[in-house]
Amino acid sequence: MCGIVGYIGEGEAQPILLSGLKRLEYRGYDSSGIALISPQKNSISIRKSPGKISALEKLVKSKPLSGLVGIAHTRWATHGAPTQANAHPHHDCSGSIAIVHNGIIENYESLKAQLIKEGHVFNSQTDTEVIVHLIEKFYKNIPLEDAVCKALKLLVGSFAIGIISSKEPNKLIGARLGSPLIVGVGKGENFLASDVPAVLGFTKEVVFLDENEVAILDKDNFKISNLDGKTVFKKTTHINWDIAQAEKAGFAHFMLKEINEQPKILEGLINSRIHKETGRIFFKEQNIPEAKLKAAREIFIVACGTAYHAGMVAKYALESLCGIPAHIDVSSEFRYRDLLIGPDTLVIAISQSGETADTLAGIREAKRRGSTVISICNVLGSTLTRESDGIIYTHAGPEIGVASTKAYTAQLTALYLFAFYLAQVRGILPEARVKKLLDELRKIPGQQIEILKCAKSIAVLARRHSHLGSFLYLGRNINYPSALEGALKLKEISYIPAEGYAAGEMKHGPIALIDEYRAVVCIAPSSKVYEKMVSNIQEIRSRKGKIIAIATDGDREIKELTREVIYIPKTEEIFSPLLVALPLQLLAYHIAVKRGCDVDQPRNLAKSVTVE
Repeated sequence: MCGIVGYIGEGEAQPILLSGLKRLEYRGYDSSGIALISPQKNSISIRKSPGKISALEKLVKSKPLSGLVGIAHTRWATHGAPTQANAHPHHDCSGSIAIVHNGIIENYESLKAQLIKEGHVFNSQTDTEVIVHLIEKFYKNIPLEDAVCKALKLLVGSFAIGIISSKEPNKLIGARLGSPLIVGVGKGENFLASDVPAVLGFTKEVVFLDENEVAILDKDNFKISNLDGKTVFKKTTHINWDIAQAEKAGFAHFMLKEINEQPKILEGLINSRIHKETGRIFFKEQNIPEAKLKAAREIFIVACGTAYHAGMVAKYALESLCGIPAHIDVSSEFRYRDLLIGPDTLVIAISQSGETADTLAGIREAKRRGSTVISICNVLGSTLTRESDGIIYTHAGPEIGVASTKAYTAQLTALYLFAFYLAQVRGILPEARVKKLLDELRKIPGQQIEILKCAKSIAVLARRHSHLGSFLYLGRNINYPSALEGALKLKEISYIPAEGYAAGEMKHGPIALIDEYRAVVCIAPSSKVYEKMVSNIQEIRSRKGKIIAIATDGDREIKELTREVIYIPKTEEIFSPLLVALPLQLLAYHIAVKRGCDVDQPRNLAKSVTVE
C-alpha cells in the first residue's frame, strides 16, 4: 500500500516525481504530496493534497516547486483520515527534514507520547510523523543516514521510507523493513521507488533492498548498508519490462487493456515452459531438487484475494494430476494456525507483487518448521522470490488495474504447468495423457481470443443487468473458485454486493436471496457436474431469478433455460477456469463502467497489500 518515489540528479525533480507517482497510483490514491529541496533557499518546500494525484498536479501547477532532489508519495490511509494534514510528506519541527512512508509503525503511540514530552510538535494523526521527529532527535552533528538508522532501531512494525534534509541537500536516503523499496540506477541521477513501474521511463537498472537495509544516494553513486552502518554489496538487476506495458495503449482503462493482454501472456508462458523437442515441462528458476518433490507427502497453498482463488483451482488440479493431498489457506489464517507441517510439506505461495505481508509471514513460518517453499510471482526480485526455495515467474508484465485480471490467469497457467511438472517428476501420469492435456492447454490462448471477439455482446448483457442490487455467482468443482473470483471482481470495481458459492450449497442458504431483483451468474461449461448445474439453474428459474449462464459452445439445453448465455469454446474441464475468467472479468468491467465507477482505482483498495 502507498507509493513512494524519490529523485536526486541533474534534472528538475518535480515532473519526474509526478510521473513516477502516476505510475504508482494503483498502490493508493487517498491523498498525495511532494517535497523538494530548493537550491536557492536551501530549504524544503512541500505541496500536498487530499484526493487523487490529479489534485496534486493542479496544486503544483498553480504553486510550482523547483529543485534537483525530492520525494513524493501517494497514500492509502491507515492512521488518520485522507486529509491534507495527514498526507505525506511529513516534516520535523524545524522543517529541515521531510519523510514519506509506506507501512505501519505499531509502537508509534508510546514513541509519540515521549517525543511530545521532549517538546516535539505534531501536525497530523499519522504514525509516520513519529519517524521524522525521531530522526530530528538524533540528527545532531552526525550524517543523516546515521540519524535515520538510530531512529529505525526504535520502531516496531513495517516501513519503506524516503528522507531528504536541507542540511545535506545532495543526499537522498531510503530504507525498508517489511515494505518494498527499490533503487533505480541512472546516469547522473538515481531514484527510490516502491515498485519498478515508477522508474521504467528513466532506467531499467534497479537494486532491490532487503530487510533492514538503508540506501544512501547522491546523483552519481549509491551505497547500501545495514542499520549498523556496515556496507552491503548489491548487484543491479536489469528489468525487461517495457514502459509501454505500463501505459493504456489506447484502451479506456488499464483493466480493459490487461484483460485483452491475457492470450499473449499465456501463450508466452506456455511456450517458455514446454520443451519443444521432448515436450517435458521445465522451470529455470525452480531450484528445488526433484528428490524433495518426490518426497513431499502433502501440499499447502497460501495466498490472498484473487491469488487465493488461483490457489483453489490449483488444489483441484494438483490432486487430480499428481495424486497428492493439497490444502489451501488464506495467508492471514495460515500464519496464525497451529500448523501441522514439516520437512515433508511443500508450500506453494502465490502473490502478484511478491510483497503481500500475510503471505510473506506465512512462508517464514513454514520455513521455520522446515517446509520447502516455492513461490508463484510476477515481480522479479521481490521479497517473496528472494525468500523462497524455488520460484516460478508468471511474466505477466506490470498490472496497473487494482482488480487483478491477467495476473490471475497467468498464475493459473503457472500452477497448471507446475502440476504437470510435479506429476512428471513423481511419475504419476502416462506420457500419452500428459501430451493430450498439454495440447489442449496450448489451445487456450487462441480460445481466449475467440471470447474477446464477443466482448461487445458481453458488454450489452452487462449493461442490461447493471441496475440490479446484488449478484450471486455459482460454480461447481474446479469452477467453484471461478464463482468466488467472479463475485470478487464485481464487488471490487462496481461496489455491488456479490457472493460466490459452491452451487451445491445453494439450498443451504443462498436460495433465500433469489428473486427478480438480483442476478445469478451460473458457471456451467461442459463437465462431469454439468447436469448438477442445470438442476441449480432450473431451481433459480422457478424462483424468478435473473440468470446469466456461462456455457460451452453448442450447448442448446441451457438456451432453453435462459436467454442470457455467454458461450466459451470447448476445452478439457480442468482448463475451463482459464476461459471462464474472461467473461467474468468483462461482465464486472462493463457493469462498473455503466455505473460510472472508477474501474482502475476502486475506492478503499490498493494493488499491493503490504500491511497486515
